[in-house]
Amino acid sequence: MLILRFALVAVALLVVLSGAMYVFTRDVRYYRFAWQVIRLFAVFLLVFGLLFVLERYVLIAWRVLL
Repeated sequence: MLILRFALVAVALLVVLSGAMYVFTRDVRYYRFAWQVIRLFAVFLLVFGLLFVLERYVLIAWRVLL
């Protein structure tokens, strides 16, 4: 969970800095970069959540079978 918190802080900093650069320069590539970071982190969260739920169910099923 600690790694997830570090990733969340890193993504938040990237998005804020990219948003600030977009506001100051009006260069669209910073906006696109922030959007890509958000989408990639959303996929990362979905995969992490899926693995977390799968681990819980597999461990419970394994304990029931033993």
